[in-house]
Amino acid sequence: MNKNELITEVAERAGLTKAAAGQAVDSVFEVISSTLAKGDEVRLVGFGTFLTAKRKATEGRNPRTGEPLKIAATCVPKFRAGKTLKDQIAG
Repeated sequence: MNKNELITEVAERAGLTKAAAGQAVDSVFEVISSTLAKGDEVRLVGFGTFLTAKRKATEGRNPRTGEPLKIAATCVPKFRAGKTLKDQIAG
């Protein structure tokens, strides 16, 4: 499912116009993104938790030349599924 399909589905289920559903979906994504950027987590009980994790600096290799290179430490987004979501997917 892509973003447009998600917006269409939200519009149908919530009885909204596609424009209103699009604004709602965009707002949810913006809130999640800005919250993660601040280092906080977004916990949606039953669905899951969006959080950030720190990845340590490592040393890798250039696949073309085999030359070693340093990979900088970074902060990456993660998602942990909640029990209800896991149960729905498991069938």
